[in-house]
Amino acid sequence: MRKVTYAMSMSLDGFITDPAGSIDWSVPNAEVFQHSIDEIQRIDVHLMGRRLYETMLYWEEPEQQAGFDEKEWEWASLWNPLPKVVFSTTLSEVRGAARLASGGLAEEIERLRSEPGSGDIAIGGATLAAEAANLDLIDEYQVTIHPVLIGGGTPYFSRNERHVTLDLTETRMFPDGIAFSRYRVRR
Repeated sequence: MRKVTYAMSMSLDGFITDPAGSIDWSVPNAEVFQHSIDEIQRIDVHLMGRRLYETMLYWEEPEQQAGFDEKEWEWASLWNPLPKVVFSTTLSEVRGAARLASGGLAEEIERLRSEPGSGDIAIGGATLAAEAANLDLIDEYQVTIHPVLIGGGTPYFSRNERHVTLDLTETRMFPDGIAFSRYRVRR
């Protein structure tokens, strides 16, 4: 069965955006960016909320990004054809390989797990991931921790007062003190 993964960058104090909603503090260095290229190749479909979808539209038309380097073009070439499911109550249409969710999160994940494929079902965005965590749908957490304290913002982890035991399955250190860890949910 395909696993559901939640992967985002996080500040050392546990936030994915600062109080103003910015992610400028999490710009990856070259090795971290290459790691994200390697990781996206493990994904068959990406689930996201409206805010993350709108943020990621930046990658949809790389020819309009004058400063794209070779690695950014490579990322865009992997991201653009990747099927995406967008959960939104305000959007009436989405572009590219995205589609609006036709059901609730649990129903979409159940349907996607039953489809053929060996790649992961990725979830991005704290609000959607919190809902998935509350429904006990996340199988793996992938955290890229940046050595910065931002003092508030959107938390990486759901604040639902639920105990979840995790097993560390991988860790990797990058330049600039950035660390990646992969945790499997113990069932």
